[in-house]
Parts: sequence; structure tokens; C-alpha cells
Amino acid sequence: MILGSDLSALAAGNGAAAAKTLSLVVPLFNEAAGLPQLHDRLVALAATLRQRYGLGCEVIYVDDGSADATLSVARGLSAPTLDVQVVSLSRNFGKEAALMAGLDHAGNGAVLFMDGDGQHPPALVEQLVQHWIVDSYDVVYTAKAHRDNETWLRRTAVRGFYMLINWGARQKIPEDAGDFRLLSPRAAAALRQLPERNRFFKGLASWIGFRQIRVDYEPEPRSHGITSFNAARLVGLSIEGLTSFSVAPLRIASLLGLLLAFVAFLFGLSILWETMVSGKSVPGYPSLVVGLMTIGGVQLIMIGIVGEYIGKILSELKARPIYFVAEHSVKRADTTTNTGERTAAE
Repeated sequence: MILGSDLSALAAGNGAAAAKTLSLVVPLFNEAAGLPQLHDRLVALAATLRQRYGLGCEVIYVDDGSADATLSVARGLSAPTLDVQVVSLSRNFGKEAALMAGLDHAGNGAVLFMDGDGQHPPALVEQLVQHWIVDSYDVVYTAKAHRDNETWLRRTAVRGFYMLINWGARQKIPEDAGDFRLLSPRAAAALRQLPERNRFFKGLASWIGFRQIRVDYEPEPRSHGITSFNAARLVGLSIEGLTSFSVAPLRIASLLGLLLAFVAFLFGLSILWETMVSGKSVPGYPSLVVGLMTIGGVQLIMIGIVGEYIGKILSELKARPIYFVAEHSVKRADTTTNTGERTAAE
């Protein structure tokens, strides 16, 4: 039984890469206002990539249960220089599921993930493609050049998150790396073979290995509206990433238990010493209450951490689909004829 996968036939170099296609995966959630402008920029980008590298492009818009007119706007987009796929999910499954849906519907060429809010500049895509085709990198990921415009609390929280998730990990996740990244054909094929349902794309794209390079950039202002990621959702996403990709919380729980046991041992020795020296024992009520509250709190924290991992195990055992597709339409380049439209649960 072979437990690995040989992807050596999918070369990452110049000759093989240029003959492939590039699939742009763009998850959408309530992006109707800015979608036409983003699409125009991607159309111009596709023309440039075809002229410069002979690279055929397609864009895959994944509507993740939008409540506005995102789906109808996406249906009406033209396909002058690149194929346009519109994948509509049956409900809001979350960004990780939308990214997976786009990856599943992409071709066998390279895949590039970018957000639909306009903050990932399409002009930077050409540089990412150059690193793939010319420099033979398999994973080209982007990261914020700085966080000077963010609060001290958020910068500290982000730094702490990456320190925690990388603690003891054999494959580190680059700090500040985002979902805006390009995967070569073999990197995309490797990512498709990972079977877990609780997916953390930043971690998985780093875990697969291959040659990787970082590109720093300045996110552009949102083309419309405000971000839907508030503090509560960011905390939830951090917990999801930690428990899906790292065992650091379990290790911290174990160390906290050892520390508490050590403190209790020292406290017991101090009580024994005072009793032997002065012949008087320490009044027990305050110390007993504090000790019980401390132990109880630590136990609840540990139970909560273990519960998160048990929930992940339950989710994997149930093996439910990550997403369902309600509608899938395709427009081929240089035509406005819809060549394939179906409604299905995939």
C-alpha cells in the first residue's frame, strides 16, 4: 500500500508551466457592488498573460451564499479573454469551503486564490506568475508588508497566533501570509489530495512543501462596503486554524497542568514546613477556596480544548461534504454563449 503520492511528472519549470492554464479562484460574499470592476481588471490581466506568456486563463467565481445580487451580477459577466465559471453554493459554507469548491472546479493547470473585495491587486498577479513560470517556484504566497495601520492589540494578537501555531511544528506557516497565493499544477494537485474536511488553507499550502517564495505587498482599499470579519469572527477563525492544524493548545494544557501540580506541591511543602517549625497549621478556608477555583478553572479550560479536538474528530468521522453546489455555469472565452449550466448537489 502506497501512502505517498508521486507528483514528479508535473514539472514546475518554464517549458511545462507555460503550456498550462491559470485558474483564478475568487470566493464571493455580498460583492455585487464591486464585482464588475474587479472582473474588468481580470479581463485585462488575462489578455496580458496570454500575450506575454501564452497562458490561457479562466476565472472561477464562487458565490458563498450571498444575500445581495452577487450571483445575478456574476451570471451576467462577459468572457472576452478568459473562461468564466460561476459556482453558486447552496448556502454560506465559509471561505475555506468556497476556496475548496473553486479548487475542485479548476482545471489541471496552476491555481491562484484571491479575494473578491478588490484588496488583492490583480496587477500583482503577473509577478506571481513570473515566479512560477520563470523562476520555477511551486507556491508563490503573498504577505502584508507591514501592519502599521493596525492597532497594537491586533498586531500583538496576530504575532501571538503565529507563534502558537508554529510552536513545535515541523513545517512553519509564514507570518502574515494570506490566501492570496499561486499554486503550480503539482502544488494544486497535492492540495486536492489532502482529505481532511476541517481545512486551513494557509497551513495546508505550507505543509505540502515544494519550492516556495514570499512576495510582500500593500493591500488596496476595499472597493466597496466594509469587511465582514469582526473581532469575534477573527477569534473564531484563529481557533479553527489552531485546532485544525496544530496541537499546540493541547501541549499548553498539559504544561499548565504540570505547572499547577508543581505549584500545589510547593504549597504543600510550605504548609508542612510551617507546621513543623511553628506547630501551627495555616487556616484552611481561604487557601482551600482559591485552590479549588484555580483547579476547577484550569480543568474547564482543558476540557474545552480537548472538546474542540473531539469536535474535529467527529466532523471527520461523519465525512459530510464540505459544500453543496446549487448552480454551476460556464462561459467560454470569445463567446457570450453559456456552454454549460446545471443545478446539482455535489
